[in-house]
Parts: sequence; C-alpha cells; structure tokens
Amino acid sequence: MPITSLEILINLIKEFEGCKLKAYKCPAGVWTVGYGATGKGINKDTVWTQEQADEQLHDSALEALHEAIKASPILTHETIERQAAIADFIYNCGGGAYKTSTLKKRVDAGDWVSSKKEIMRWDKVKGKPLAGLTRRRLVERDLL
Repeated sequence: MPITSLEILINLIKEFEGCKLKAYKCPAGVWTVGYGATGKGINKDTVWTQEQADEQLHDSALEALHEAIKASPILTHETIERQAAIADFIYNCGGGAYKTSTLKKRVDAGDWVSSKKEIMRWDKVKGKPLAGLTRRRLVERDLL
C-alpha cells in the first residue's frame, strides 16, 4: 500500500513535536500538550491519555493538510512530499501565518526554488533562531 501525504505529515509531526501527555510551555510561552496541541482548554493542569494525543494528532494533521490544499490549490497537483511539507508548516506556524506569507506566494507560483529559501526564514521564536525549528525547516525544505 503506497504511503500518503497524511502519513508523511504525521511522521513529521511526531518527529519534531514529540508527545507529552502533561501540558508544558513551549519556547514561545504557549501551553502545549500531546503532539504540539495548543488552544482553548489547554493549560497548566491539562493531562491527556495517549489515546487522546493520538486522536488529536490525526484530526489536526488532517485539518492542516486540508488547510494547505485549500490555501494553495496548486498542491493538489504536486507531490505528496510537497503537500506534507506545507501542511507541516501550517501545523507548526498556523494557517494565518501561511496565508499571508511570501512562502505561500512562491508555492502558488510553483516557484519551488524560492519556496525552499522562504521556508527557511521561519526558524525563529521571538526573533532568535531555534535549533529545533531550523532542523524542521530543513526537512520541510528538502521535501519541497
């Protein structure tokens, strides 16, 4: 059975987010749990089961993949690796950041050389490069 963009995406998220069942503050100071889940209802007291984390990962990864294709319809005709790379970026940085980015403009133009350069600009937290983000962007870049 061939691998899908969703499977690639889930593997990327697992690799770079890891899984913590008790909430913690990420480097940006946001309460996070599971495989990088944030948002309403996640706070210092949040504790999940592995099953909750796995379900959230699948649902959020699928949502990020759909958001990537909706934001950049060109991805429907691109490789599963390119789809997964942009969806991983959205999972990590948010759809709003992607929709207003130069990265999106380059993707939409099918300019993959410039897309690879643009994605590398997103490796900072509060203006400072973060080694884990640099590694993540390198992997995404190599998938583009």
